[in-house]
Amino acid sequence: MDAPPPHALSHSPAAAARVSVDEHRAHIAALLDERLRVEHNDDAVDDVLLEDALGRLLAETVLSPLALPPFRNSQMDGFAVRAAEAVVGRPLPVMGTIAAAPGEVSALAPMTAARIMTGAPVPDGADAIVPVEHAIVTTTDAGETREVTGADADAVAVAVAVAVTVMVTDTVQPGAFVREAGSDLPAGGELLPARALLASRHLAALAAAGIDRVRVRRRIRIAIISTGSELAAPGTTLGPGQIFDANLPALAAAASSAGAEVVLRERVTDDAAMFLVALGAAAELADLIVTAGGISQGEFEVVREVLEPRGAWVGSVALQPGGPQATATFAGVPVLCFPGNPVSAQLSFELFLAPLLREDAGLPARVTESRVLTVDLESVPGRVQLVRARADGPNGITPVAGPGSHLVAAMAAADRIIVVPAETARLAAGSEVTAWVL
Repeated sequence: MDAPPPHALSHSPAAAARVSVDEHRAHIAALLDERLRVEHNDDAVDDVLLEDALGRLLAETVLSPLALPPFRNSQMDGFAVRAAEAVVGRPLPVMGTIAAAPGEVSALAPMTAARIMTGAPVPDGADAIVPVEHAIVTTTDAGETREVTGADADAVAVAVAVAVTVMVTDTVQPGAFVREAGSDLPAGGELLPARALLASRHLAALAAAGIDRVRVRRRIRIAIISTGSELAAPGTTLGPGQIFDANLPALAAAASSAGAEVVLRERVTDDAAMFLVALGAAAELADLIVTAGGISQGEFEVVREVLEPRGAWVGSVALQPGGPQATATFAGVPVLCFPGNPVSAQLSFELFLAPLLREDAGLPARVTESRVLTVDLESVPGRVQLVRARADGPNGITPVAGPGSHLVAAMAAADRIIVVPAETARLAAGSEVTAWVL
């Protein structure tokens, strides 16, 4: 189990009762570095199907097994020609149509052209494509001659015509509208670098190279345990003195959003034996255990009751909401213990854990911005205040609720969190503040 963290030991007894946000953040980072990342390292990988790879961190560099594109193909609907033969005013007989379809393509005979579709193989002998917009097509059928130009040439039914010729309306350069094999990437070239965060564009490149599986870094596995005899599962009927549990779904969603894999979701009462069983199951599955509730100063605080005698640090951080905090290890697995009030639990996760998870998963850091208060704001000196708020116009920001840690509807209505420094007691309207973007 944990020894008391360094931030608690470095203060006088009076000051150690409430450690700073920065000290506690550093303690958690050290705990995860020391304990968690020993097991979650670059050698821990998952081999996943492409359809399951979105948002994952690539474990190794991927080389393309083939050239992209794999063969010369047409960039336009038009006519395959030899550029030297495609002279303005000279008709070239059209000897067939090449579709974007499987099969061998015959070479282009001298002084001829071939109708060709976008993506179709360019025949040997051809070195340019004349788009239909730059062509005059003449068809002869049963002695009747018809001439079409521009986009209308795209609709010509060449297969039923007795004879079809094409004349270009502009100078043709060798290589025009021809996609050469390997012009995007040669065979063996680097398709994606290691640690690429896989987005849809990366999956497209992998699929284009014929790759259907990739090796990705294993995500941190998190177990979440929500405690409290008063908690009921959403969708059930509340009994007297019960409330629905907001922490389990909120923390699981927050962990997933930060790039972690939630391997266990457990709700337990304030029963020490039940909590120990849940801890044991979590330690077998997870790299990190997160608990909610049970760490305050009153009675029936099951997390404190079970973990503090085993060496956990349980104390208070200079933070509102989210003052009660605890850390421990159980069976070698780090345990982060957040308060039970839903807003406190969510903001504690966002402040102390989410940045570490996002960094490990290769996700972008949380977006912060500067905005201007539209109203006066009172704060509690000596504590960092996390104020729920909404953006107000292009530069303004307005709080949406008071400091109560039970105000889940107000939390849902917020789209920003104002971070008020611990030394600040009051901010006047017009003051510039730092805010997280939710």
